Amino acid sequence: MLHISRKEHFNAAHKLYNPQWSKEKNVEVFGPCANENWHGHNFDLIVTVKGKPDPDTGFVVDLKKLSTLIRAEVIEKLDHKNLNTDVDFMHGKLASCENLVVEIWKILDAKLPGITSFGKLHCIRLYETPRNYVEYFGE
Repeated sequence: MLHISRKEHFNAAHKLYNPQWSKEKNVEVFGPCANENWHGHNFDLIVTVKGKPDPDTGFVVDLKKLSTLIRAEVIEKLDHKNLNTDVDFMHGKLASCENLVVEIWKILDAKLPGITSFGKLHCIRLYETPRNYVEYFGE
């Protein structure tokens, strides 16, 4: 089994804020990430596809096609956007990296069969900062 990864980048703003809680509780739980005026990150997204190579091309997935898919279906919707207000697939959800990576998975998992017959989505890793990231394996 081979694992092929593509790294993409986007910038986005968000705030962590539970509308069911008071402002004080949000600040207590989320600290400066609950800032009323938002805060931003330079996100790195790594999408990993696993499978066996196509005998005709040697590819599990064509990385150019994977990049095009990620950019069209995810990056264009997130880059220089506010995750809380501008991103349709995040409406009604707390804009945490955990929730974001699950929504990205749903989008890519549904579209990946259109570009490969030999690979399937294995993992999505989303870096919020160089030291903080979330990994999701579709479980």
